Amino acid sequence: MGYTVVSYGKDLMIPDHKKAALNRLKTVRGHIDAVIAMVDDERYCPDIMKQVSALQGSLEGVNRVLLENHVETCVMHAVKEGRTTEIVNELLETIRYTPAITGPIKEATL
Repeated sequence: MGYTVVSYGKDLMIPDHKKAALNRLKTVRGHIDAVIAMVDDERYCPDIMKQVSALQGSLEGVNRVLLENHVETCVMHAVKEGRTTEIVNELLETIRYTPAITGPIKEATL
């Protein structure tokens, strides 16, 4: 399924969403450094795995903020312009690979 990417230019991040996303990403950056140190120190694997899971959860939180921003900006603009089908298809494609929203993607069985 194809869709056309439409750019509305800069300044489409709602300031509160931008701040929330950046704060979460900066926290993740620090957390990643700590996990790298754990691997370097050869810490207990389950402890590292717990931290990796926490990182994944944090990144999913960033995705939720970005999705909320996208819906409140780009999606709303597209609907107002009458491009509802196009933007819905784009939105469905966007969230398809977001397990926090859609659940894990099932592997195809042979």
